[in-house]
This record gives sequence, structure tokens and C-alpha cells, in this order.
Amino acid sequence: MEDKSAKNRIPETPRTTLRRLPKRGSRDREVINAILDEGFICHVGFAVEGKPFVIPTGYARVHDKLLIHGSQASRMLRTLSEGIELSVSVTLLDGLVLARSAFHHSMNYRSVVIFGRATLVEDPAAKMSALFALSEHIIPNRWSDVRQPNESELRQTTVLSLPIDEASAKIRTGPPLDDEDDYGMEVWAGVLPLRLVAGQPITDPRLLPEIDPPDYVVNYARRKPSA
Repeated sequence: MEDKSAKNRIPETPRTTLRRLPKRGSRDREVINAILDEGFICHVGFAVEGKPFVIPTGYARVHDKLLIHGSQASRMLRTLSEGIELSVSVTLLDGLVLARSAFHHSMNYRSVVIFGRATLVEDPAAKMSALFALSEHIIPNRWSDVRQPNESELRQTTVLSLPIDEASAKIRTGPPLDDEDDYGMEVWAGVLPLRLVAGQPITDPRLLPEIDPPDYVVNYARRKPSA
């Protein structure tokens, strides 16, 4: 009988092997996808001529690919399009873990690290599809309301595609883990949950007066992970 759970796991590599607290790790593709789908910003790490760079940027996931976009003038995107090795990380902060001792204070989080080489998306139709995916990742249903990129804007935009073939997640949940002798201390301990929430929409001062914010703005909520 086929092991479906094994089929859904990304193969382990030396770079995705968790050395510290491996029980918090996961290579389950659904877990990894859920974290990527909830995040907004990834940090892209790479080296050029022996000098390290870590650049924050927006992204979107489409199936088993991570799409990264930016200006054609971006040094990062020009460099990465040459196929050099890179790493991408995404972290979601879920809470502050307050222990009885300063040493055991921690955070509850969900994170993903991806390694690989990105390729340039050059076909205009594929690039437009990628920009649609990026728009939907940020705020679903917005694309159909706005003016889509014209040919000049499309030429000025670079899109890279990174396969999610070498990746792992790391997750911490639950209460603080104090030393046994500290549990009797008269100090409050627990978790202060944190979450990203949308505030009230702020209208552009040059907006036509008869236009109200659409439902996808008024009722915006970030997607929650499915695993």
C-alpha cells in the first residue's frame, strides 16, 4: 500500500536537516505550503563575490513554485536570475512565550526555509500569470478591479520562479518549558498570543467621492494555515 504521508513529504537533504530541536521540524508539503500562503514577506539570502546579502521582498506560492518579483533594475533579481544558489526564509510570529526564568523565554512561531536556484520567468503570458498570483496572494479579488500591467510595466518587472523541492518547516507551539525547580515560583508564566489583523481602511484623499471600499477590503482577513 502506498504511503501517502511519505509521498507528501519533501525529501530531506543535509541543508534541510534540523540539528537543533528536530522534533519541531516538518518536511510535510501541506505544512510548508500553509505557512507560505499566510506570510507576506520572505527574506532572500545569497552571496555575490564573497559578500552576503539578505533582502526582504514579496512573494507568492503557485503549486510547488515560489514566485519572487521586483523591478528590472533590482540587483538582487538580476543576480539571482543567473542561477546562483540562494535561500529563502518566511517566519510567522504567533506569540511571546513568557517563562519563569529569563533563560527560557521564547516565541511561538511557524517558519519555512527553502534552498535552490531560481529561474527567470520570461514568457509574457507566464509573467502576467505570476503577477496575478502575487496580487491574489496579497489581497484576493483585487486583480479584476484594477488596471492590469501594460507592456511597458511588464518589461520593467522581473519575476523569478524557485522550486520548493528543498525545504523544511520549523514550528514552536505551547507553553513555556521551565526548569522543574522553577515551577513553584510566584511569577506569572504563559503565552501572549500575537496575530496580524487589518485595521479600518484609509481612503485615498484623491478617491472619487462616490466609491466605497469593496468587501474584500472591509472584510479582509489573512488566510489561516490548514495544517
